[in-house]
Amino acid sequence: MNYEATRTRVETYFDKTATKTWEQLTSDAPVSGIRATVRAGRDRMRDLLIAQLPADLRGARVLDAGCGTGALAFELAKRGADVVGVDISPQLIDIANKRRPDRVAGSLAFSAGDMLDKRLGHFDHIVAMDSLIYYTADDIGKILDGIAPRLSGNMAFTVAPRTPLLMMMWRAGKLFPRSDRSPTMIPHQSYKIAAATRGKIREIERVSSGFYISQALEFRA
Repeated sequence: MNYEATRTRVETYFDKTATKTWEQLTSDAPVSGIRATVRAGRDRMRDLLIAQLPADLRGARVLDAGCGTGALAFELAKRGADVVGVDISPQLIDIANKRRPDRVAGSLAFSAGDMLDKRLGHFDHIVAMDSLIYYTADDIGKILDGIAPRLSGNMAFTVAPRTPLLMMMWRAGKLFPRSDRSPTMIPHQSYKIAAATRGKIREIERVSSGFYISQALEFRA
């Protein structure tokens, strides 16, 4: 399994190379045209993932795996969920803590670490927005099967779909300057992820917004 090696590359990128880029991208600050399309796509995907969970989340324990600067976690907590937000980057967790709302219906707990850490406990639901996009289908299957015993409901997550347009943009590499370009994402076909896990995979919807192209999937054990 290459999970640990990939996780280290992702940690280096988000915690040492691109913190400022992602802080701006996930804020309300003006951004360039290309990054504006990415921001719009991420906003749409965040809403889509939230829609896969019950409308009333009071009393539900939810893991935001790869929570970044906390936007998705904030919305879940506003709907009553007790949210555990985990990210490999301490820098992004610091930003999430600074941005946390003064009041939410549920609760928020952020920590830097591995989203697969069993010490995080059991969850009713899990969301993982763009935090699995750097892993192979086999790794994703192992991740899902590893989480399954601690998940009572569903997991909504995203992958990069294997499309001609995405492959062209991926090779062009124009989303970020060369100095802060992200680790290599791996485009996927959903059926290969389904074949790699013992659980069930359901395609939800694909979001395409300029340079942001992402496929939402649901996992149930």
